[in-house]
Amino acid sequence: MGKLPVEEKEKLEKLCNQFRIDVLDVLHQRQTGHPGGSLSVCEILTTLYFEEMDVDPKDPQKADRDRLVLCKGHAAPMLYRVLAEKGFFPVEEMKTLRCLNSRLQGHPNPLDTPGVDAATGPLGIGISAALGMALGLKLDDSKARVYAIMGDGEINEGIVWEALMAAVKFKADNLCAVLDWNGVQLDGTTEEIMPMGDIPAKFKAFGWNVIECDGHDVSALYDAFEEAKTVKGVPTIVLAHTVKGKGVSFMEGKSGWHGKAIDDESFAIAMKELGGAN
Repeated sequence: MGKLPVEEKEKLEKLCNQFRIDVLDVLHQRQTGHPGGSLSVCEILTTLYFEEMDVDPKDPQKADRDRLVLCKGHAAPMLYRVLAEKGFFPVEEMKTLRCLNSRLQGHPNPLDTPGVDAATGPLGIGISAALGMALGLKLDDSKARVYAIMGDGEINEGIVWEALMAAVKFKADNLCAVLDWNGVQLDGTTEEIMPMGDIPAKFKAFGWNVIECDGHDVSALYDAFEEAKTVKGVPTIVLAHTVKGKGVSFMEGKSGWHGKAIDDESFAIAMKELGGAN
């Protein structure tokens, strides 16, 4: 299993910084959207699309493509920015986010948006959809893999754990889930809202292969995804330690920035910290 080359690491880190700037820019312009969770999932999405996943912008529906389900669908702005950079649609289209008749809705919509594999929004349904995709691919003897990115507030949902049980029963080793483990949900910390206890132990008890890593370190994420590919017979969960609002000091770890509009003063501070134009 090879390591991520230094030049690739630097390229991904540069992309992530630009993606943060661009996502905050459009959220400021639109005065709507979810900045906190979009920033925390940045490295995860970037590493998957630019290093791990077999996808083709020229053939978004090719049968043997890898799939990604953004279970935490409110982080769609970052998904869209990554998809645009990958070539699924023009980067300029980001300006239409959440506008009437835009292909870039507040939550992902596969009927309208190239590169989106599943409609998500109601938390908890994404992992079940991802499992269905993974099992369907197995029936077709496909080598494609399915990635499902969940929020840690989302795992309060019972349907998540039903899917986790089923994934082990049906040996869905082509399924790799990722927990965007930032410890904060819509209106408080995960410990305040619904303490989940020992999360790694819970996933292990359900029979999953568990990998923990720094969710903002592209090299660590790359290693985790590469390791997951070698695991046979059971699905893998990558527990990615992240920071909600990562990259912007006043947003980091704050539930108030889950879905808050970005005012002019806050935007100026954020751009200064990220090195973007204001």
